[in-house]
Amino acid sequence: MKHAVCIALAASLVAACHGRERTETGSSGPSASQPTHGPSIATFDVSQGLPEEAPGSVLGLGPRRSTFHEALRALEKVKRDRSIRGVLVRFGGASLGLARAGELADALAEIRRDKPVTCHAEAFGNASYMAAARGCSKIVVSPAGDVDTVGLAAQILYVRKLLADELHFQIDILQVGKFKGAEEPMTRDGPSPEARASLESVLADFRGTWLDGVKEGRKAAAAGVVEDGPYPARRAKELGLIDEIAYFDEARDAARHDVGAVRDDARFGPGVDPDEPSDFDDVLRELAAEGGGGAEPVALIRATGEITMSGSGGVLGGRGGITERGLGRLVQRAEHDDSIKAVVLRIDSPGGSALASDLLWHQLMKLRAKKPLVVSVGEMAASGGYYIASTASVIYADPASIVGSIGVVGGKVAVGDALERLGVHTETFPAKVGDPRALNRAAYQSPLLAWDDATKARVLESMTGIYELFLARVAEGRNIPVEKVAASAEGRIFSGAEGKRRGLVDEVGGLSAAIAKARELAKLRDDALVGVLDHKPTFLDALGGQDPGASEELAAAPAPWSPPTARDVVARIAPDLVPFVASIAPIVQGERTLAAIPYALVVR
Repeated sequence: MKHAVCIALAASLVAACHGRERTETGSSGPSASQPTHGPSIATFDVSQGLPEEAPGSVLGLGPRRSTFHEALRALEKVKRDRSIRGVLVRFGGASLGLARAGELADALAEIRRDKPVTCHAEAFGNASYMAAARGCSKIVVSPAGDVDTVGLAAQILYVRKLLADELHFQIDILQVGKFKGAEEPMTRDGPSPEARASLESVLADFRGTWLDGVKEGRKAAAAGVVEDGPYPARRAKELGLIDEIAYFDEARDAARHDVGAVRDDARFGPGVDPDEPSDFDDVLRELAAEGGGGAEPVALIRATGEITMSGSGGVLGGRGGITERGLGRLVQRAEHDDSIKAVVLRIDSPGGSALASDLLWHQLMKLRAKKPLVVSVGEMAASGGYYIASTASVIYADPASIVGSIGVVGGKVAVGDALERLGVHTETFPAKVGDPRALNRAAYQSPLLAWDDATKARVLESMTGIYELFLARVAEGRNIPVEKVAASAEGRIFSGAEGKRRGLVDEVGGLSAAIAKARELAKLRDDALVGVLDHKPTFLDALGGQDPGASEELAAAPAPWSPPTARDVVARIAPDLVPFVASIAPIVQGERTLAAIPYALVVR
């Protein structure tokens, strides 16, 4: 089967989840026999995807140009480079998020005005095809490949019957906000009218964005055709969805021939020229900074994944995501470094801990008081992700970004009754003997005992207070009345386009537009340098020095081997679900109130 099935405990919502596994054969880089000089085409290999952040590596010297930001920067350089005669993009079978695909399309379309852009794929999905349709002069698919444009749809799993009727779990999940819908997959056998309305509204916006993007570049592709795939390569060509059928090497040779080029110039992905600036240059800049130099005037901070206090290693295992400790220290570094004149915070997060979100909000507001802070929303800034986004001087979001979900959720699943049926008895001994209410209250965090009504009321009271704080924080950050925030709250999610209409977003645009705005607000030159501020282990760390802004957890040397964690297993089965499953995992750590989107939402 070409499409994976994505599953999460809370729920799974998948829109044409994945295309075929990408292939590894055939490099997009120049061959040894190619000339080293002469007219060239620039090659971009995005077959491994465009992640917001690259995985860490030894000494912090990871693969060059492997992130979304680096791809955009490389495309900008190619646009200005008069020696490049054309561009070849290799999609392979990569799955791209709809928001990032849209900004990639914009960047390619800018180049396409002056230079031909050829795009090749083994298999196109919904989002990758939209990027090719809008950004490419010619679209080529391998002979055995296909175009999997099948339209957008959503699926949510409702597990109440399994958990309650079959396993006899006692489910206490509460929410504040009628659209939040967090408890429904575990307490209902289908959606409430409010949850259905919220989801269908967003999907309709996404469908419009997707169709408009396809039609912009392939006017002959009517909605009925685009949404009626999958199509084999031959049929896709007959329908005008693609231009040619060829293997990648054939498409590369044709792209060279069309512009009179004699060589390839790899700019992104495997095969990048080792003489090009590499991550070692970042080390040299750091050494210069240690000697009295400074950072780039615009700092890019990437906030990707679930939000937790100090990491989710205790729940899913592994590291990653947004931690209050890690991101908070980066924000402090940016605040106190006078050589940094503006900050761009790139957010791609479904939320998580309400406590961590509020602490980060405080740190970001202190930063904003000293220098411009521009937020760029990737695939989503939902719930806790939007909590921290609201601190920005200006918020940018793609039309296909997800924003909002202003609401809180909390609770637990008690397994005491289930254990009784297996012959395991639990006895609770309160210090205040003879008072059932004292028993329930003292053990309210225990997974063995269900909440009584009084405890539910007390927890809901606490959650309501945090929800009201959430509204107040957004209102302060956005400088708008609380009443206006409340009208777009109660857990409802919105597309970036609808978010702008509601005042949750300032501008529709991507990362490049956000960086340009940061330069403008800081009164910098249009070409002012942008540096990535992160907390990965660096060369100096390896020599024994410790970056004072880095997390001790992240800076620690990794163990030679460790057994697979729950995160590893989820990442192997359904990698897109890791942030969403992890965003609700703090409940297991004892946090009772989360600002998290209550389901996995993946748009491909």
